[in-house]
Amino acid sequence: MDEKLITRDELARVREVEFVTAFSGSIGKLMEAIGVTRKVPKQAGTMLKSYKATGTLESGDVGEGETIPLSKYKTEAVSYKEIGLKKWRKAASAEAIIDRGYDQAVDAITDEMLRDVQKTIRKDFFDFLGTGTGSASGETFQAALAQAWGQLQVLFDDDGVACVYFMNPLDAADYLASAPITMQTAFGMSYVENFLGLGTVILNASVPKGKLYATARDNLVLYYIPVNGADLGEAFDFTSDDTGYVGIHESADYTNMTASDTVVCGMQMLAERLDGVVVATIGA
Repeated sequence: MDEKLITRDELARVREVEFVTAFSGSIGKLMEAIGVTRKVPKQAGTMLKSYKATGTLESGDVGEGETIPLSKYKTEAVSYKEIGLKKWRKAASAEAIIDRGYDQAVDAITDEMLRDVQKTIRKDFFDFLGTGTGSASGETFQAALAQAWGQLQVLFDDDGVACVYFMNPLDAADYLASAPITMQTAFGMSYVENFLGLGTVILNASVPKGKLYATARDNLVLYYIPVNGADLGEAFDFTSDDTGYVGIHESADYTNMTASDTVVCGMQMLAERLDGVVVATIGA
């Protein structure tokens, strides 16, 4: 065999790399838009925790010669929600490849699978945001947005806190139709930077109509299982990239004459403070 010959296995590798590159590039763009800077990979045998300091500051009004009272503080460990590895698989039969051609039977379906994987991760993220314990309301979406912004200023006690909002496109459609704004896309979602001067707004149908989620950018953490680490590489051969967000392996099964793809991903967007996630209601 000529060493320069391009083999089927090499083409499979190219398809795997394209899948991983499209996924990681898309999620990376979303993380940049939201402003998430903390991306924590799970290590084998460990659990991600943060520590919250609580306590009471005693009065500083101390008379001359009197003993200064101690202010007692303590730290409490806060465990993040444990994440699991999600696994998907699809297969194309030899007959399907013969009838429709390889591109349609395998490549086109792989692209659709990528979109569905992204959709699953988006839904999990928005379901989590819906558990936020902060609250606000407003008659219109602009009013709800402003109230959510105000709540975040109080919760984080910082007038300069960078905010990010998530809402259903239908709630903002009337305003967006006439507003001179620039829409961008990332990970299958549209977003507007510096919306009304309040922060970045992410638009997606996974947010319930009539609701709006808001939090500080610094409150969000991307916790994930690196498919190129966490000891997975010792047992499985997945194509991934430096991020390890997603892995894919394409193989041919000669026992039933199918070409199958296995995709794995373990990602969870978390909030360090659940009370720092405001769920705002639009309308009465």
